[in-house]
Amino acid sequence: MTAPAAVSTAGLAEPRTFVPGAWIAAFATAWFGVWMAQLTPIQLLLPQQVDTILDPVDWVASVRGFGIVSAIAGVCALVAYPLTGALSDRTSSRFGRRRPWIAVGAVLFAVALVVLSVQHTIVGVAVWWSVTLVGFCVLTAALTATISDRVPVDQRGTVSGWMSAPQAAGILLGVGLVTVLGLAQVAGYVLVAVVLLVCVVPFLLRLDDPAVPREELQPFSLRAVVAGFWISPRQHPDFAWTLTSRILVMTGNGFGTVLLLYFLEYGPMHQSEDDAETGLLFLTLVYMVFVIVAALVLGRLSDRLGRRKVMVVVCAALQGAAGLLLAFVPVYPVALVAAALLGFGFGAFLSVDQALATQVLPSAADRGKDLGIMNVAYAVPQALAPLIGGWLVAQTHSFTPLFLAAGVLAIGGAFAVAPVRSVR
Repeated sequence: MTAPAAVSTAGLAEPRTFVPGAWIAAFATAWFGVWMAQLTPIQLLLPQQVDTILDPVDWVASVRGFGIVSAIAGVCALVAYPLTGALSDRTSSRFGRRRPWIAVGAVLFAVALVVLSVQHTIVGVAVWWSVTLVGFCVLTAALTATISDRVPVDQRGTVSGWMSAPQAAGILLGVGLVTVLGLAQVAGYVLVAVVLLVCVVPFLLRLDDPAVPREELQPFSLRAVVAGFWISPRQHPDFAWTLTSRILVMTGNGFGTVLLLYFLEYGPMHQSEDDAETGLLFLTLVYMVFVIVAALVLGRLSDRLGRRKVMVVVCAALQGAAGLLLAFVPVYPVALVAAALLGFGFGAFLSVDQALATQVLPSAADRGKDLGIMNVAYAVPQALAPLIGGWLVAQTHSFTPLFLAAGVLAIGGAFAVAPVRSVR
């Protein structure tokens, strides 16, 4: 592959030259650090920290506390994603448009994780997890915008696969290191913060992000930025359908994964705390393998075939099937099968849907902001899932409605993307 050419007209022209393998490797390494730093706390460190602080007699209270903390952070992400994406669209500096925001986001993300590790009150945890998620949003809004800025359409499935596949490896290594090494709370958070910074630096050094003259950028106006958060479904129906599909699928995925530790320990299997942690590790391993295979193979396949929509439909439906399995057959061997289905469906969905999303953006001038809105559908459902899912579990004292909702929502996401017309 040839090296990328400089982007003209403030990066608004569609890129035509494939990015080289070294660029993709640095991009994937950055996402590995991001996913490890975000998902290790969500899957393990944060629930344990909340549980230690509350020391609940009723485990449902712990689920509820975790859900409230996650929901508060989700509200912050709802604002941070499109706002920082819009600001990066309008940034003019000698370091480029995206690079400053990647650097600032990574530092804020890492520092907030370290401060979060020493919190001993629910208020402190809620505040610093919110700051952590804001750092995640600042960083990833700029990272995802580089796909539209630098990667041609015929390569976006492949590159998006390398954004998605590291997610599974990040969860596995993060949860595995904390569990196997028996790391304490502070050590676990510090570990993922350090890995984050080490992984993002190579991409910062590799990124071709030329400075853009201020006069070529849209002028900053708070009113214009806020108004830009609304994208008319009537004028841009494909964007609206893609966003709706992503919200439904990601909410379903959140319901299916974010309370797994509680499900293993307090659900029908009634595993001990140690067995639940080990069981979560094995489920994560199965999930990881299928996420990686699906993300890399189907992302690239969607580039070659030029057909993304049908793949998104199938991937969403597979995730729905995984949720229904957990709802109706809650035993560990079936959970392993569900993890495989969920991993395959989610890995393929992440890579192919991300590529599809870059093709339905309303305006080249607002790529960062529009992808920020799209990315809200990644972060916010995952943040709200513990609250809503915890409420479902608390009301019914059962995990069946939670996984049933996960299946139905994911299948709904499959139907929602069907009306998209501009992408096959």
